[in-house]
Amino acid sequence: MYEFTMREKIGLTISFIILSIAFAISNVKIDVHAFISILPIIMVGVAVGFISRELGQKFVANKYGLKAEFRFWPIGLMIAIASSFFGMVFAFIGEVKIYADDLSDEIAGRIACAGPMANIIWALVFLVIAVLTAPLKPYSRIFELIFLIAGTGYSVNSFLAAFNMIPVYTLDGLKVFKWNVGVWLIIFAIAVTMMLLSIVIGVEKMVMMIITG
Repeated sequence: MYEFTMREKIGLTISFIILSIAFAISNVKIDVHAFISILPIIMVGVAVGFISRELGQKFVANKYGLKAEFRFWPIGLMIAIASSFFGMVFAFIGEVKIYADDLSDEIAGRIACAGPMANIIWALVFLVIAVLTAPLKPYSRIFELIFLIAGTGYSVNSFLAAFNMIPVYTLDGLKVFKWNVGVWLIIFAIAVTMMLLSIVIGVEKMVMMIITG
């Protein structure tokens, strides 16, 4: 079902590495020691979010009998790295190309929805894991690490969902917007709310608010 061309495998690998590095830099800037420490943790969240996004869109495209292939954008990857030094990752890393003679806005929009929705679902999964492991942090460094990975996973995936729903060229948001403004607004609002909660309140405070009610 999920056939990846060699070009696609190379593009996915390069994009995954660059995106992980960009998120790490945006968190710690030029602190090399902190960068080395946080990179593996961020890579977990990026791997889950990035790969599930591509698989989700491939799955939906397959349901419509269409072929989908990820195409990375080298200039976009450089923009991601450059912007990360200013604390924000502009993740114009590429897009999922759908091969079809006559692709309607509805089908293109439905396929595009799969990416951000996968990120939203994974962000919620990571949040649940963070809530479950938070009370156990004092008893084991393993739970402390799991909590850190889960919190980072929530932040990364909520950001990817929100960013990719911006209605501009190459991002999923434009395809969804052209198909159905109402659907776009709902997904975008959910993703942005989740991202802002992560930025403004912080995952740790969010978790404590959930636990304490």
